[in-house]
Amino acid sequence: MPRYRLTVEYDGGPYQGWQRQANGPSVQQAIEEAIFKFSQESPSLGVAGRTDSGVHATGQVAHADLDRDWEPNRFKEAVNFHLKPQPVVLLDVSYAPEGFDARFSAKGRHYRYRIINRRPPLAIDAGRAWHVKHPLDAEAMHEAAQLLLGTHDFTTFRHARCQAKSPVKTMDRLDVERHGDEVLIYASSRSFLHNQVRSLAGSLVLVGDGRWSAVDLKDALDAKDRTRCGPVAPADGLTLYKVDY
Repeated sequence: MPRYRLTVEYDGGPYQGWQRQANGPSVQQAIEEAIFKFSQESPSLGVAGRTDSGVHATGQVAHADLDRDWEPNRFKEAVNFHLKPQPVVLLDVSYAPEGFDARFSAKGRHYRYRIINRRPPLAIDAGRAWHVKHPLDAEAMHEAAQLLLGTHDFTTFRHARCQAKSPVKTMDRLDVERHGDEVLIYASSRSFLHNQVRSLAGSLVLVGDGRWSAVDLKDALDAKDRTRCGPVAPADGLTLYKVDY
């Protein structure tokens, strides 16, 4: 039984997240149904990151086990054909190495959060970024973010229904950059808590608009109290863009 590694790109807007849901369509369901249409097999996909409703991906990684051995490029083309017109595509399909698991073999996950910082509303970027009208100091956001690097208890920035066994995570990267009207937040870690990146993004915006200082952000972290978190940033600004193995 061959195992395939899939690199997936998708617009999360129409879906209830990656994982199959009883209350609406999911990315996992879309791909599994497309696989069945060409192979008559019903594999259950493993995945590197179970993204939430509205969250996008340009480098999601999944794996699928099939009974029949399909040439990887044929697999990719057939699934992409049956996915149309949904905003989901397989960018790459290859045979997975021995012992590969999309979730448990991952060594790092990389997210990007996009903010469009301007007064006029969004046209092209609607559904792809958080529109913040008031000016943001991206340098102050970046400086504050560096206080969160390393290993910490991130309870403050954890969704109340997070199923992770421990709130302790190691933040390897948390950078904030401005490019014109666009403010980008880059977050990297081996793994993240539920809503962690969006919670961090919302709190960093409080620093950027002057309502919080860097000390306030660090105090919120140290409080280990969900009520001390800033507003959770909207899902449509978040993209999983890379997974390391």
